[in-house]
Amino acid sequence: MKRAIKNSILMVALIAAMSSYANTNISSLEMKAAKKTMLTLEDVKQGQKLMIRDLSGMVLYKETISNSGTYTNLFDLTELPNGNYFFEIDKDVAIEIIPFKVQSHEVEFNKTKETKFYKPIFRVEDNKIMFSKLDLELAPIEVDIYYDDAYDHDVEFEPIHSETIKNEKVVERIYKLDRSRKGDYKIVVTTEGREFTHSMKI
Repeated sequence: MKRAIKNSILMVALIAAMSSYANTNISSLEMKAAKKTMLTLEDVKQGQKLMIRDLSGMVLYKETISNSGTYTNLFDLTELPNGNYFFEIDKDVAIEIIPFKVQSHEVEFNKTKETKFYKPIFRVEDNKIMFSKLDLELAPIEVDIYYDDAYDHDVEFEPIHSETIKNEKVVERIYKLDRSRKGDYKIVVTTEGREFTHSMKI
């Protein structure tokens, strides 16, 4: 996916700063020049998510992309407190991460630090859960499978399998479930501070 990120100086009538940080009187900014960041993303799909996060993972901005094709929008990032942040584009099989730094109302991007996080892929066939993931960072992957007996409402999602996968660039697993244990199952995959859950019933 090609992307272009560029800064441009604009005269603005209204600055849409992050609501959690914007304590400025908007009317006093009508005649001031503001540095805005233009984000252009190609080959996006309707329904994908665009977010801005800080390093703690807190979501400062979230948008659902409304049209497939090329996405373009202007962001005023200069009002954010000094620190490191990143754009996150949540696509079908990957999350693309564009980091940036804010220092004294200046925004700095470093294209060499852009990364892509590949999400786990789940597929269910009969009583089998097939799980795969591309792990270029070779980060540990925690896999936990839980079972909930459809007939015993006193027990909710007991753990039935747990493993840690390490140092595998291409992860592929097939988990065969006991046909005699009818009910709900879920597989939870945790890696690099992110958690993904897939549920099934047999």
